[in-house]
Amino acid sequence: SKSAGKKISGISVEELKDSTDLSKIDFAFLTAGSAVSKKWAERLGKQGTWVIDNSSYFRMRADVPLVVPEVNAKALRMAKKHHIIANPNCTTAQMVMVLAPIAKKFGLKRVVLSSYQAVSGKGQNGIEEFKSQILDFQNGKKSNPKAFQHAIAFNCIPQIDVFGEDGFTGEEKKVMLETKKIMGDQKLRVLATCVRVPVLNCHSESVLIQTKKACTVKKVKEVLKNADGICVLDDPSRNLYPLAMNVSGKDEVFVGRIRKDPSLERGQHGLSLWIVADNLRKGAALNAVQIAEELLK
Repeated sequence: SKSAGKKISGISVEELKDSTDLSKIDFAFLTAGSAVSKKWAERLGKQGTWVIDNSSYFRMRADVPLVVPEVNAKALRMAKKHHIIANPNCTTAQMVMVLAPIAKKFGLKRVVLSSYQAVSGKGQNGIEEFKSQILDFQNGKKSNPKAFQHAIAFNCIPQIDVFGEDGFTGEEKKVMLETKKIMGDQKLRVLATCVRVPVLNCHSESVLIQTKKACTVKKVKEVLKNADGICVLDDPSRNLYPLAMNVSGKDEVFVGRIRKDPSLERGQHGLSLWIVADNLRKGAALNAVQIAEELLK
């Protein structure tokens, strides 16, 4: 209701009400949180509207596909009954883009993720709080955090979402569970630590992987260079690797700092990678649009 009457690209925003005529909607992109998705998704799906849901509400439901088109577009067949498709967590989406082609070529046993997530992942409130805290710091004022648990300016917060009894946050659980579902491998071992950092936009990830087959840095680079939607930036001699400030506004998932893991025992195979993507694009809006494009095909 607070957005009603505003214009976006010349289109007037209307409030969604029980009396709203939904009969002519072909695609519904639900992006206003789980409460809205819970109320409207199945109602829209029953009338034949394709629902692409950006909340976490349907992601782990067994009969709803969780889709990154470059990775598991075939899973969309599951949506024929309910017409609902879940859009994954932003952190998960960019990581599986890189994991999938590696897994296809070399197999995958284990993934250890440390994420460095931008304030834009918290929405407009997060962005504004970050900016205001920078000004407060410069003016010697004390900040009162609202969007985050602690001050985010010049700080890193190892908590995104609430903690569970096992010590993991909701964000970390999402990544661990969603990765297995999208990759179609419930035996895959995944560990995640998710951190909010004082960066405006784009999530960065340090990802350690263990593969089933022997792999080399050269071969992995070749695989990734030939994968759709991935850009390899990896030239240590020129200090070339993905940076959040350079990736913002771009559609691709960028990967660099590809190194062999020397800590593994003889007979084990693995690499370390640095992955950066625009969390508002491939992590959210772009992926949702790509799902719609796949459905149209």
